[in-house]
Amino acid sequence: MPRPTTSGDAASYKGWVRPGPVPPGGVELEPGESLDGLCGRWRIFQLLKGNRFSTDDLVTAWYGTSWCPRPDRIADLGSGIGSVALMAAWRCPGAEVHTVEAQVESLRLAEKSIRYNGQGHRVFPRLGDLRDPELFADQAPFDLVLGTPPYWPEGQRLAASHPQSVPARLEVRGSIADYALAAARLLAPGGLFACVFPNDQRDRALAALAGAGLLCLHRREIVFKEGEPYGLDVFAAARRQDLPEDFEARAQCPEAEPPILIRRADGSVDGGIARVRLAVGFPPGL
Repeated sequence: MPRPTTSGDAASYKGWVRPGPVPPGGVELEPGESLDGLCGRWRIFQLLKGNRFSTDDLVTAWYGTSWCPRPDRIADLGSGIGSVALMAAWRCPGAEVHTVEAQVESLRLAEKSIRYNGQGHRVFPRLGDLRDPELFADQAPFDLVLGTPPYWPEGQRLAASHPQSVPARLEVRGSIADYALAAARLLAPGGLFACVFPNDQRDRALAALAGAGLLCLHRREIVFKEGEPYGLDVFAAARRQDLPEDFEARAQCPEAEPPILIRRADGSVDGGIARVRLAVGFPPGL
């Protein structure tokens, strides 16, 4: 609901104020970092020249928490700087969130953002490898598992210029198949795994889900620009063992939802992605 603009709140748009709690802050910005808006009034620490949160993170957190709107426990695999985990925490204020990340520098930034937003009591980052079969043995199972896997095997694309970005781009610490296997191990009965992958590798993503014993329930395409083929798919999947044997046929899985467009042919922002941004507390202006 629109609320009156309050003094000192620069995040308003036509009287609309970013929803959600005001972060306590108190965490210092260091050289080479930026502090940027993430969701609602929450903010995130990022390297100016390193791996930064993106549309991939936004749609993964939004899609997972849309199809699993009342999780008590969430896990985020390969959590990077914490963007997906924090957006999921913002959307699900009653949930406890556990993350795993293999890069010390990314984990450091995530820990800063968690403290800045006052979420240390319920968002718990850890250093580790998502392929570890003992991962979260002290915490599983989870109602919702999220993942933004790297998109390409090593050698298929050039490595990123900044070392922090390389594992986010290339499969140096696991592929989408590893993410799916980890999710299948960690999910509670009836739980959901949500992930993102390029639309030109859709078959590979669906094969990874099936190979892990997961049934894709929903899929939605994210189109970067009108008229251009390359974009993303977001998936929501559940363990086959938790569903009736004939569920896939009777429920006509996966449901292919209408695509979401980010930019129109003239470069303007489309209302489809604006609706997603509204759902994570961004001002409604296009």
